[in-house]
Amino acid sequence: MYKLAFFVPEEDLEQVKQALFNAGAGKIGNYDRCCWQVKGVGQFRPLPDSNPHIGVQGVVEQLPEWKVELVCEDVLIGQVVAALKQAHPYEEVAYEVWQLADI
Repeated sequence: MYKLAFFVPEEDLEQVKQALFNAGAGKIGNYDRCCWQVKGVGQFRPLPDSNPHIGVQGVVEQLPEWKVELVCEDVLIGQVVAALKQAHPYEEVAYEVWQLADI
């Protein structure tokens, strides 16, 4: 299993989660659509060659974002990350992937 965490603006939260669930993420035993999420504040500054979804080149932007964590089977991690990148509105998607130990 892998754990995937990503950051997403509130208006895109449900759409992105749905894309990942449709790709097979978020299944634990006899449960699906499992995730954990918390709201925080994201910060970034679009550089000159960027095409920002939110913000202006050269200006630091802070906005409410959700951090979502969910699990994914080994064989699905590639297609789940691809689904994240396809569904997410940002040009550069901030995400983390950890391989989990089965203990």
